[in-house]
Amino acid sequence: MMILVTGGLGFIGSHTVRALLDMGEECVVVQRRARELPAVLADARVVVEQADVTDLDALLAIGRRHAITDIVHLAGSYPWAPAPEAPVEATRTALGGLLNIVRAAQEWGVRRLGVASTIGVYFGAEGSGPLREDATLSMSASVSIPTFKKVGELLAGYLADTTGIDIVNYRISGTWGPLGHPDPFFAAPALIHAAARGTALDLSHMMGPAFAEDGLDLTYVKDTGRAIALLQRADRLNHRTYNVGSGKSTTNAQLAEAIRRTVPDAKVDLPTGGAAPHLVLDISRLTADTGYQAEYDTERAAGDYIAWLRAGNEN
Repeated sequence: MMILVTGGLGFIGSHTVRALLDMGEECVVVQRRARELPAVLADARVVVEQADVTDLDALLAIGRRHAITDIVHLAGSYPWAPAPEAPVEATRTALGGLLNIVRAAQEWGVRRLGVASTIGVYFGAEGSGPLREDATLSMSASVSIPTFKKVGELLAGYLADTTGIDIVNYRISGTWGPLGHPDPFFAAPALIHAAARGTALDLSHMMGPAFAEDGLDLTYVKDTGRAIALLQRADRLNHRTYNVGSGKSTTNAQLAEAIRRTVPDAKVDLPTGGAAPHLVLDISRLTADTGYQAEYDTERAAGDYIAWLRAGNEN
């Protein structure tokens, strides 16, 4: 297969490309801005095309240079700010990027189009326990990313029905690891950076306070990339939407304990008092249809990420 990956030099994208290459697939990476290959792809044979998914002509031209069979759409084109200065144009751009990808998939006759969604779509969902893909979702969201992902999933379903393209949504859990960035929603990357650098914990970038008891379905990025690759390569998928996660909650206290197995004197203590519900994904669909099993538990992931940073790699 020749798999086109948008955002393929980014955080989750580069690890997805790495996993696909390790499975013997060929990849074409679409990146909006010119940049060097990230360290995880430094030794890889990968074709990089510089294009913006909002530019339909540039996108379609890639298909004239390469025999694309599949697409993994990981590029983020949604407005990050809660109130962008030009909300109508920002929305047009965000949805236009997705529509262009579907148009390209239609023209190229691709086998499968995988589209990144987020665990955030479950905020406000009904029910308790691990979150299944068939859970009833809230019609509202407090930040832009889940809003646009919900809209994207609805559009993808409509377009799959009307075009006949196999469009699959990947609801990705809280992902952390090499090439990541300080996350506004969970503290894991900040805890690792403080431990690796021997600095005080800085959580000023987060949207709210963090507590030891706070937990989330956290997945190490190497596992996230491999799960997406397995979904993309599967001969047959039985569903249109898949959770991509660990299937369990990891609290900040558990992560701090794992970190101290590598850095005993790490300054990663957080206050007690967290009462937020833990979002945990049910990954039975993913496991049943791909055989996926996580390779990184919390301790192995923490050690691997700390080693990565201490080797002089950024992020």
